[in-house]
Amino acid sequence: MNLHTSSTTTNDETEKDVKKEIPVEIERITGVSFPIKLTDGKELKAIGLRKKHVFGLSLKIYSFGIYTDNQKLMGVLKSSKSISEHSSSKAMKKMYKMVVDSAHLAHILILGILGEATADIKLTPGSEIEITCLPGYVLETKVCGKVVNKFESETLCKAYIYMYLRDDPLDKEAKENFGMSLISLS
Repeated sequence: MNLHTSSTTTNDETEKDVKKEIPVEIERITGVSFPIKLTDGKELKAIGLRKKHVFGLSLKIYSFGIYTDNQKLMGVLKSSKSISEHSSSKAMKKMYKMVVDSAHLAHILILGILGEATADIKLTPGSEIEITCLPGYVLETKVCGKVVNKFESETLCKAYIYMYLRDDPLDKEAKENFGMSLISLS
């Protein structure tokens, strides 16, 4: 991980400016930075880049970060007695499946999206989209910090996480880095 820091200025109750250094990891191709830890305690496990290939061109669509709650994830991993050979590909596939099946453990943060317009939301380059699978299989979407959609569907939550952890993921290196973080937790 390439760790950097980003400064933020906040106002406390006495209205004094306070500078706070936030460690970040920078996606190497786009230069987009992701905080190592979110305000809810979830930690960055992998970053990647979603690309689309059109007419022989490789377009960079967005950068993404995969975050998890380490305590909850460790609980799920430890509940499986069959994961003892962490180096085998069969054990890795089982760990990925456990994360997909417990979709509420993962949080995907999308940054640096190409600008597009929808009926009520204008996405400009650099817009932030957070997609979280909440307990109860509720898929919540936030755009620039504002909740724009909540949809309850176990199938949709699992499918969303699966895009990032399937055999042919959106970014193979990000999936491998996420897998290494799973090994270190279990």
